Amino acid sequence: MSNLFSTQHRQLQDQHDTRNLANRVTEIIVENQVNEQHQAFIESRDFFFLTTLDHRGYPTCSYKGGNIGLVRVIDPETLAFPSYDGNGMFLSMGNIQGNTKIGMLFIDFETPHRVRVHGDAIIDKDDPLLPEYQGADMIVRIKITEIFMNCPRYIHRMQRIESSKYVPQADTETPAPQWKRIDAIQDALPACDQGLAEKMGGSITPEQYGAMLMNGDG
Repeated sequence: MSNLFSTQHRQLQDQHDTRNLANRVTEIIVENQVNEQHQAFIESRDFFFLTTLDHRGYPTCSYKGGNIGLVRVIDPETLAFPSYDGNGMFLSMGNIQGNTKIGMLFIDFETPHRVRVHGDAIIDKDDPLLPEYQGADMIVRIKITEIFMNCPRYIHRMQRIESSKYVPQADTETPAPQWKRIDAIQDALPACDQGLAEKMGGSITPEQYGAMLMNGDG
């Protein structure tokens, strides 16, 4: 039996008479490695949700997007995905440095369908996979502890419109994000981004950036 459940989980299961059901569902769906169905689904996704734990114990949930095949199945027990340029905070990557425990949620909103992964992650800026991901600055590898499909009953059916223009592509210059134009952060930008605002049409206020976000122009 998996150690998926804590005392608190068991208390709630007993209160609702679902302990036997929880045990049976676990036996049926929870595995410790990727099967063929999992692999096909994971490698067909161009986004997923990543959960990491910070130094205070708070979970950090992040959306990670890219091209189809963003997450690669290296072997039945190992996944890998790239880390792309963000806002300089390195929340997810820093959390992994301090606590390797992570969660991943893969969703298809059109079918719908979803798969969960729990595992231990490491990051490497010299990983041999790095050249295979245009624009990535490091690679995250996950040793799988548990992987399982989840009931999609409450997933709203939604239609995909288009890919983000900010996802790095081979032989194409990736546009800079509009938030790097905000006037209040100009003196804090790294050297490689100094002068970028002028090239993009000038600096903007936080309020102007907020308006851009509301219009989908961020």
